[in-house]
Amino acid sequence: MPDAVSPSDDRHATANALLGTSKAGRARVGSRESERASRMWWDADAEDYHRTHGEFLGVDSSEGEFVWCPEGLHEGDVHLLGEVAGKDVLEVGCGSAPCARWLAGQGARAVGLDISIGMLARGVTAMERGGPRVPLVQAGAEELPFADGSFDVVCSAFGAVPFVADSARVMREVARVLRPGGRWVFAVNHPMRWIFPDDPGERGLVAMFPYFDRTPYVEVDDDGVPTYVEHHRTVGDRLRELVAAGFEVYDIVEPEWPEHLDREWGQWSPLRGEIFPGTAIFCSRKRLRKSDTSCH
Repeated sequence: MPDAVSPSDDRHATANALLGTSKAGRARVGSRESERASRMWWDADAEDYHRTHGEFLGVDSSEGEFVWCPEGLHEGDVHLLGEVAGKDVLEVGCGSAPCARWLAGQGARAVGLDISIGMLARGVTAMERGGPRVPLVQAGAEELPFADGSFDVVCSAFGAVPFVADSARVMREVARVLRPGGRWVFAVNHPMRWIFPDDPGERGLVAMFPYFDRTPYVEVDDDGVPTYVEHHRTVGDRLRELVAAGFEVYDIVEPEWPEHLDREWGQWSPLRGEIFPGTAIFCSRKRLRKSDTSCH
C-alpha cells in the first residue's frame, strides 16, 4: 500500500534516483501519463518498498497475508469479503500478491492483477518458496483484461484506485467483470488526509490544502515528465462513482489506530492515527438485475 513521497525521501531513494525525480507539486495528469508513471515508479521502487513493508504485509509468509491497511486490519479478522471458499476472486493492484495468495489459502480461486512487472516478479519469487499459487496478470485497472461476469468478488488493498486518473472508469470495469450481487471492496487513503502534509509528526496535524481540490499530487523529472502520481477524490466522489457504476454501498470502514501498534508507515503514525483516520475501506455490492430476482 502506497504512501505519498517527496524527491528527498530516503525510503524511496532508489526509485527517485532511477527516475530522476527532481520536484513535486500539483498538476493535471491524464490516464496515459498517470499509468506510465505508476508502472515505472512501482518497478523502480519494488525492492525498497518490500524492504520497508514486506514483513508487515506478510509478503514472504508461506501462506501470504491479507492486511487491508497500515492500521493492520486483517481480512481473517474482519471478513469484509465474506465467505470466499469456492469463489472467483480478483485482486486489483495486487503488488506482490500476499493478499491473493492468502485468499487462495482460504479456498478462493484468486487472481492477482498489477500494472508493475517488478511487483509481480516479487510475488513470483514468494510463490516459488511454496504455499498457495495464484495466476498473476500485468495490466492497468482502467481496462481489466477479463470477460464480463468473471468474478464473484473483487478487492483492492491500496492498489490502483488512488493512482488512476479515471477512477469512475475503474468502478465501471469492476462492475463489468463482477457477477450480479458480487462484492467490490477497496481500501484507499482516507480522503480527509488530502488536506494535511504527508508527515507522520506534528506538522502532519496542520490542515494546509483544500479538500475540494482534486488536482493530483505529481512528482516530475527535470523535463517535467511525471514519475509518480496520486489522485484525490472526496468521500462524495467515491460514493457517486460507485452508485453510477451500479453498486450499492453498504459500509465505509474507517479503521482506528490500534493501541499496540507503534510503527510508522510513511504519513501513518500513532500520533496522527489517534486523532483522525488514515484509511477508508469502501464496501459495495453489484446491484442485482430484475431478471436475477424474478421468480420462474
